[in-house]
Amino acid sequence: MMKKMMMAAAVATGLGGVAAHADGHANSVTLQLQWVTQAQFAGYYVALDKGFYEEEGLDVTVLAGGPDIAPPQVLAGGGADAMLNWMPSALAAREKGLPVVNIAQPFKTSGLMLTCWKDTGITGPQDFKGKTIGVWFFGNEYPFLSWMSQEGISTDGGDDGVTVLKQGFNVDPLLQREADCISTMTYNEYGQVLDAGVNPDELVTFKYEEQGVATLEDGIYVLEDNLKDPVFEDKMVRFVRASMKGWKYAEENAEEAANIVLDNDETGAQTEAAQVRMMGEIAKLTAGSNGALVEADFQRTVDTLLAGGSDPVISKQPEGAWTSVITDKALN
Repeated sequence: MMKKMMMAAAVATGLGGVAAHADGHANSVTLQLQWVTQAQFAGYYVALDKGFYEEEGLDVTVLAGGPDIAPPQVLAGGGADAMLNWMPSALAAREKGLPVVNIAQPFKTSGLMLTCWKDTGITGPQDFKGKTIGVWFFGNEYPFLSWMSQEGISTDGGDDGVTVLKQGFNVDPLLQREADCISTMTYNEYGQVLDAGVNPDELVTFKYEEQGVATLEDGIYVLEDNLKDPVFEDKMVRFVRASMKGWKYAEENAEEAANIVLDNDETGAQTEAAQVRMMGEIAKLTAGSNGALVEADFQRTVDTLLAGGSDPVISKQPEGAWTSVITDKALN
């Protein structure tokens, strides 16, 4: 039944995004995910399933994302009240004129890493020269470009630089040896490489978190103007409080959370084993976060993005890109 209601809501939103939410109903919240239904978003599905949103008097609709869905566009068009986004993408959108604001940060650490074949001789970033590295684009390339800039390594190819391969959302370039390294998330693509029969001993990994170039992922963002409305603000306080309750429950009950995600996956594409594994890794990223954004983490993200050499993702220190107003109220 819940699935049918969510499908109906998704269809309604698709038909008339702005109309569906223009009434600004005091208790309805639509959240746009940044990717397909998977354990990466378990906290929100758990909060739905366990009635945490209901306890806050909220009627929440979760919209799955996908390769053709850009959450900032959905937010800008009125198709959602809030979106999940990586901070590099959100800050780039903000600098280009879409006034998105981070109101909560459930993910404390980054799950982004490079996974390389060990037999290429790569032991550290200095060995990337002359190699081909798969990188996701559409805003996901910024941490990599900043990292290479800080290492003084060109991304224009040749013996002294890296050749950047525009990577799709799969691990084929590594498996087919088109790339020496590829971008992977600790909770997703790395597992896909292992599922393809590769032994972890054959690989070497570099976590952005450990290289000092980690940027914040999976934050909750809303449009700045909406925060001026006390009704909207109150709704977001309740939404963040219930969502964080969902996240903490998911962290402590990984298997149950994974199964709740599977119940909400209308595509039937996910397997229980993969989702349980993913939830275990996701729990490491949300651990230690109560939802409040830590200013030092924000600043590290900004500094990383500003250090992108001749082509930085943002050109100046952002103003007003996050607020603690919602989490201050939600956590007290």
